[in-house]
Amino acid sequence: MSQRWTAARIPDQRGRTAVITGAGSGIGFEAARALAVRGATVVLAVRDPEKGNRARARITGEAPQARVEVQRLDLSSLASVRAAAEELRAAHPRLDLLINNAGVMRVPHQTTVDGFELHFGTNHLGHFALTGLLIEQMLDVAGSRVVTVSSADERRTDGMVAEDVHWTARQYSTTGAYAQSKLANIMFTYELQRRLSGRSGPVALAAHPGGSDTEGARRTVGSFSPAVRAAFAVVIRPLLFQSSEQGAWPTLRAATDPDAVGGQYYGPGGFLESKGHPKAVRSSKESHDTEMQARLWELSEELTQVKFPV
Repeated sequence: MSQRWTAARIPDQRGRTAVITGAGSGIGFEAARALAVRGATVVLAVRDPEKGNRARARITGEAPQARVEVQRLDLSSLASVRAAAEELRAAHPRLDLLINNAGVMRVPHQTTVDGFELHFGTNHLGHFALTGLLIEQMLDVAGSRVVTVSSADERRTDGMVAEDVHWTARQYSTTGAYAQSKLANIMFTYELQRRLSGRSGPVALAAHPGGSDTEGARRTVGSFSPAVRAAFAVVIRPLLFQSSEQGAWPTLRAATDPDAVGGQYYGPGGFLESKGHPKAVRSSKESHDTEMQARLWELSEELTQVKFPV
């Protein structure tokens, strides 16, 4: 298949059910819209149900036949993850697609209600728990997929510090904490795929959006000095950023391309993997450390008290 993949290549999704976290805006919303327009039943798993309802109205306004639901989910609370998973299992005995998209990005040091560092607790542990609690709905579904959204920033770390994932023994870094959580997303994908190997479904894949014009990116830019913001608007944004719609393409390709296989990682194919048509890309050397992947898995099971049936 040509590397110039766009959302227009998404196959017919009728009969498929997709759960997408963080689908109230940005990349998650664009992925939800594209799948719903092509016939999938899409569940917008969002922290703010009102925002989710507005997103649903936008999608059904464009495609009145679309089947879109809203599910409250706060990934920074394991109690909320368990409650949401229980409701999703009751409503959808079969799931074809889980897109782990939601996350926090470069925020000051905070902890979740369960005491986890916020980036790691939300971006990784919340999705780890959700996947573990929903995976049985996907095990006997041919063609089912778990797609976890990482970031090119996963390369901005020297590796996973399993002894200090909550940043209590070292100086806190917003960039470092975010990068570690995104590295965890990739390592989780590779370990999950290894454990799913040999089954007809699901498979695990990952994606990163490159430089995308999302709420998180805009908040980050807004924290810069006026001079840096001006330079960003004139030079960096046109060169390295693309729309949220295009930023969703790697996720959508991982989720729907018939030629995609488990363990693949998709990102933009242009300059510095920042924008452009999605293609299979390579993650950092650190992400391929199989011993650390297994260690992270064990740590995640211990912290979340969620065991996978694989």
